[in-house]
Amino acid sequence: MRAEWTKFRTVRGWVIGPAVAALATVLVGLLGTAAPDGAADAGFPRGPGGQAVNDAFYFVHRTLDGDGAITVPVGPLTGRTEPGPGAQAVPGVQPWAKAGVIVKAGPERGSGYAAVMLTGGHGIRMQDDYTHDTPGPALTGDTHRLRLVRAGDDITGYASGDGVHWTTLGAAHLPGLPRTLRAGLFVASPQAATDTGAGTGYAPAVATAEFGPAELVGRWQDTGWQGEQAGGDAGTSGSYSDTLRGGFTESAGRITVTGAGDIAPVVGGPPMGPAHTVENFLVGSFAGLLVLVALGAGSVTVEYRRGLIRTTLAAHPGRGRVLAAKAAVLGATAAAAGLAGAALAVPLGRLRSEAAHFRALPVPAATELRAVAGTALLFALVTLLALAAGVVLRRGATAVTAVVAAVVLPYLFATSGVLPAGPAQWLLRLTPAAGFAIQQTVPRYPQVDGAYTPEFGYFPLPPWAGLAVLAGYTLAAGALALVLLRRRDV
Repeated sequence: MRAEWTKFRTVRGWVIGPAVAALATVLVGLLGTAAPDGAADAGFPRGPGGQAVNDAFYFVHRTLDGDGAITVPVGPLTGRTEPGPGAQAVPGVQPWAKAGVIVKAGPERGSGYAAVMLTGGHGIRMQDDYTHDTPGPALTGDTHRLRLVRAGDDITGYASGDGVHWTTLGAAHLPGLPRTLRAGLFVASPQAATDTGAGTGYAPAVATAEFGPAELVGRWQDTGWQGEQAGGDAGTSGSYSDTLRGGFTESAGRITVTGAGDIAPVVGGPPMGPAHTVENFLVGSFAGLLVLVALGAGSVTVEYRRGLIRTTLAAHPGRGRVLAAKAAVLGATAAAAGLAGAALAVPLGRLRSEAAHFRALPVPAATELRAVAGTALLFALVTLLALAAGVVLRRGATAVTAVVAAVVLPYLFATSGVLPAGPAQWLLRLTPAAGFAIQQTVPRYPQVDGAYTPEFGYFPLPPWAGLAVLAGYTLAAGALALVLLRRRDV
């Protein structure tokens, strides 16, 4: 290994290569995340887990001091969509429109909550802290009864079809829940997907629900119900028109609430609106990999071309040990380049977005760390794949072309939107390009409709599973390289 390291550091181009790869990762990432003119917007709030969230709904509330409960009947949801400016509203409720009872930890955007709700197309649900979703029972009838019970930091949700037989939906633990908080009724409706003639667009939508008289247990404020549009828009509902706005009316104890927005995690794609993700900041990885592929393949093919491989194997007859030493030096160097490039690209990209007042999705620190460290592993594995290809093919241009065709081109074709979603997903399942999944930071949530396609940064395999596919290809290529190195003449 010492001999291979000495050989590596004495070749100026090999030493410069990793630095160029790291620099290319940063610069191409910055070029690829330039904020479009006129696309500046407010940032996303963070949920309790650190993820970007939508927190916009119409809230009809009272103050609850200490433990207590709220039980209320809620009728079927109705909805309306405004297809375009000045267009007449179209009736129809969105599948993930929500109406129910909610306990909110505070008025701040992104503060914790627990809610039981009736949805437009997914039945009864209990949700809390944006990412947690539990389906409820299938209840008959038009009116369902929902209940939330608070005991300290624990909120338990119930649902019933007749008010006699109750089903426990689940319990949410909200650490640090203040003693005095706001709770009550809420309605939300995400945007509606519409056909614009040039693709899918999204239009403002509202939902309306009628609540029966609420049964309150505990110390509730007795000054009556207060209504407000809670939180911000966060790109889900668009701007309200004069005919499409939230509000509530109260008559004989019954409350009719209309609301827009959503209370859910943010997902990528058109519904999110213009924004950058960590994946966008790491888009320059493919450029860095092009440099390292050339380095990995060239580190051995140049020895074949100049006949130096004979000297190397004469000095170290153990061919397996020679290949392992080369792999150790190249893998460590490539990992360092990937780590440096990713560690710079992410914060610099975020700073650039902030300077342009362009939204960037926050993610939990552990998720961002995994994406950065995963990029280092991605760089190492692809470089080792190139090394193995160099041993097998013995020609630098051929080896580089083969690895680029197997790793970089499928990634570019799949994520650029050139291919339909189906073929793009299969490319990212079956080719070494699956390894790029390690950079994904915005997961798919079943309780949020979105464009979950490679074009918008969604890989068909989980991050570590995708990296495992790349690792499998690298191990197979390394094994083949070892067999051929031992059997062939040099």
